[in-house]
Amino acid sequence: MPLRPHKGRGAVSAREGRFATRPVEFDEQEAARRASVAPETVLKAMQAGSIISHNNSPDIPFDRSINPYQGCEHGCVYCYARPSHSYLDLSPGLDFETRIFYKPNAASRLLEAWEKPGYECQPITIGANTDPYQPAEKSTRVTRSLLELFEKHRHPVNLITKGTLIERDIDLLASLASRRLCSVAVSMPTLDSGLKRIMEPRVPSPEARLKTIRQLADNGIPTSALMAPLIPAINDAEIEAVLEAVAAAGASQAHYIFLRLPHEVAGLFSEWLEVHFPDRAEHVMSLVRQASGGRDYDHRFGVRQRGRGHYAEMLGKRFRVACQRHGLLPERYHRGLDCTRFLKPGQQQLGLDL
Repeated sequence: MPLRPHKGRGAVSAREGRFATRPVEFDEQEAARRASVAPETVLKAMQAGSIISHNNSPDIPFDRSINPYQGCEHGCVYCYARPSHSYLDLSPGLDFETRIFYKPNAASRLLEAWEKPGYECQPITIGANTDPYQPAEKSTRVTRSLLELFEKHRHPVNLITKGTLIERDIDLLASLASRRLCSVAVSMPTLDSGLKRIMEPRVPSPEARLKTIRQLADNGIPTSALMAPLIPAINDAEIEAVLEAVAAAGASQAHYIFLRLPHEVAGLFSEWLEVHFPDRAEHVMSLVRQASGGRDYDHRFGVRQRGRGHYAEMLGKRFRVACQRHGLLPERYHRGLDCTRFLKPGQQQLGLDL
């Protein structure tokens, strides 16, 4: 049965995860019926055992992060976090963007982590895997509850988002920024609204995100733009235009990440290409493999985010030249957040809230 797109969804199938334990097969008639039904979003609470994740990856500019959600309704087809749904025995395809889990106890778990005697204050990144300002945040307010603690305890934080809902929390972010305690990276892989609709279907428009960058910058919040991912023959021609637009909107830094296709994402992305760009699907994947040592994905540190070879080097050079032309620092995050102001839980009551 041929694949077909679902309105408002990025993945075109519910491809099984690599740990699937209950494979289900349907006859052709039932499979066709299910494929024609638009999948609805289901939001469920998931109690977090702990909330801060640590990593020691040499090509990631932070060593700890928080993800208030698992799964993401934005539905970006290229999302490298999709394979995480496999651990729940759910599809990294349509399930990842329709079966969303939020962590209502995230704030209490964060306080518990900060209360531990050996806790060392370092910037925490929110949104490294799934977007903290996806549609569910409007009702759950999990991200805002975390930011309230960061502001109260003067702990540095970086945020990554495509969501314009972040404007709701400018009061907290501006307060943090006034003490050098926060920065924001807004993801902007394309200015083409038509491409956005099929590639990241439930993400705000490029125009709306540019306005968000302006709002953040105007309120003194250090703001960078993240062109992620760069996809050969899909959005790579936009490098110069995207950087010009984000610089004009007020971003002071910019960074890019080459398309990453770990685990099930490779198959999901290939399906998406066949449905939306059948005329160039082979060409796109050929360029991806040129930058990945002949494979769909090279997972090695230092290569997975930039690619390698002549084509990848050309993209990097174009990006650096465009950053220089528009006065953008070619970095992902603003450095120099202040870790000396942190107030451990209980210090305010001791009169140390200076």
